[in-house]
Amino acid sequence: MDYIKAIEQQQIRDDIPQVVVGDNVKVHYKIKEGDRERIQVFQGDVIRMSGEGARETFTVRKISFGVGVERTFPLNSPKIAKLEVVRHGDVHRAKLYYLRDRVGKAARLREKRV
Repeated sequence: MDYIKAIEQQQIRDDIPQVVVGDNVKVHYKIKEGDRERIQVFQGDVIRMSGEGARETFTVRKISFGVGVERTFPLNSPKIAKLEVVRHGDVHRAKLYYLRDRVGKAARLREKRV
């Protein structure tokens, strides 16, 4: 078991900021189209964190043209060029699935007071 943990420890990125559920983040994701590569920005609220170590993932939800879009990213993926935390949300739950049923202003999260 120690071999697996040692290999996973090598794959964990240290340039990724601490992300928690409720944060509004900008994920700069590398997309390969044919022989070209570009960076696409996906901004939304983190509604779920799952896994641990090198297998940790997070799900980001945004509203695009009135339709909810969710995307799951591996936290330590080399395809993530940059991860920015725009603001911290004030939530008391581990999973924010209730945001799927909400639209407009009701889907906003309070900002954490510092």
